Amino acid sequence: MPPIFKALATIAAWVLFIFGLYRMLIGIIMAFAVGPAPAAVQTYFDFAISISSITLSVVVMRLRQMLG
Repeated sequence: MPPIFKALATIAAWVLFIFGLYRMLIGIIMAFAVGPAPAAVQTYFDFAISISSITLSVVVMRLRQMLG
């Protein structure tokens, strides 16, 4: 495989990881902004998106290891 695929996988993994951390931070801020009231559905979506994004970044890094 050409090394460009390994570089693209690295970039994709970092983008997914940073996006996941960013969405988790937004979710935490929104959860504290609501206070003791029940959290909005958007907060749960933020956590779901962040967890799936971080999980996908791990999958991409494992695929990158398999490339070479």
